[in-house]
Amino acid sequence: MAISSRTIRGLQDIRTHSGRVREAIIPHKAFMRLSCLEMEKFRRAKERESAITRVRNIDSRFRDIDAEKTVILNAMNILNNDSPVGERKEEHKSELSRKSGAGFKLKY
Repeated sequence: MAISSRTIRGLQDIRTHSGRVREAIIPHKAFMRLSCLEMEKFRRAKERESAITRVRNIDSRFRDIDAEKTVILNAMNILNNDSPVGERKEEHKSELSRKSGAGFKLKY
C-alpha cells in the first residue's frame, strides 16, 4: 500500500473574496449607515430642544423667585416702620456696637 502525498484540504482552505471589499463601498451598508446617522442627528436635536426648554424654565423660575423675594422684603419693610432693609441692618449693627463687648447671652 502506498501512502498518498496529497494534502487534504477542508472548508477553511477555500479562498473567497469576502474580506477584500471595503464595507463603505457596499451600497446597502453605506445607505444604512447614513440612515443611522440621520436618526441619531434627529434624536440629538430633540434632546437639545428639550434641554433648552428646561434651561428657560429654570431661568423663569429664578425670575419668579427674585420677584417673590422682593415682594416679601418690601412687605417686611412696611411692617418694620417703613424703613428700608439696608437702614435696618445699619441700625442693628450700631445697636450691637453700643452694647458691651461681652458677646451674646443665650438663655435656655
